[in-house]
Amino acid sequence: MVSPLPPGTKLGRYEIRSKIGAGGMGEVYLAQDARLERTVALKILPAKVAADRQRMQRFIQEARAASGLNHPNILTIHEIEQINSTHLIATEFINGKTLRST
Repeated sequence: MVSPLPPGTKLGRYEIRSKIGAGGMGEVYLAQDARLERTVALKILPAKVAADRQRMQRFIQEARAASGLNHPNILTIHEIEQINSTHLIATEFINGKTLRST
């Protein structure tokens, strides 16, 4: 994965609009889901994380557990996906301040 992804880059059904953040678990982008016509946040996992089988299993288990929750204070996970060698999480996009900035 080449970083950062420029606007217009397509990952499967998602089109990157802009980069909105980064951290230890990857970069986060604002994207458009072309199939469902909605704005989402995409977290792109670093290759080092994706290459570690144990970390990926833990990541998938946590994503499955979180995706079963429905609460106004919990971010909705739409899907986890692998597109070629890129691993990503698609979540709802909430426009506002980050937890870090509060």
